[in-house]
Amino acid sequence: MILYELRCPSDHRFEGWFRNSDAFEAQQSAQEIACPVCGDKQVDRALMAPAVGRKSNNLPDPAQAITLLRTLRKVVEESHENVGDRFAEEARKIHYGETEQRGIYGQATEDEAEELADEGIEIGRLPWMPLADS
Repeated sequence: MILYELRCPSDHRFEGWFRNSDAFEAQQSAQEIACPVCGDKQVDRALMAPAVGRKSNNLPDPAQAITLLRTLRKVVEESHENVGDRFAEEARKIHYGETEQRGIYGQATEDEAEELADEGIEIGRLPWMPLADS
């Protein structure tokens, strides 16, 4: 996996994880990457410093990690369609051109996720944090 800092023409900056640089380029040319702030799909890699390993005693604060995961969830919910337990079915339709390209999220079983990977359909898994403490 590779992490890129991305930017749109309005200079909104955000990060994206990709299997490799070819996966980024394929998603970029298919306009599958959208700015989470303005929705622009003319996204490119921003200049970024190389990642340098951290000392083990300099780990992120757990509260900060929870806040980041909650923010990620909010961005996904605002910019993607929730297809629920039809995720694998919808991902296939998009991959094979049977329906329009769009961002989706939902649930998939371990077996469904494995089958999608076997078909060359790239998906990402996110820890789904509650939006507020319960």
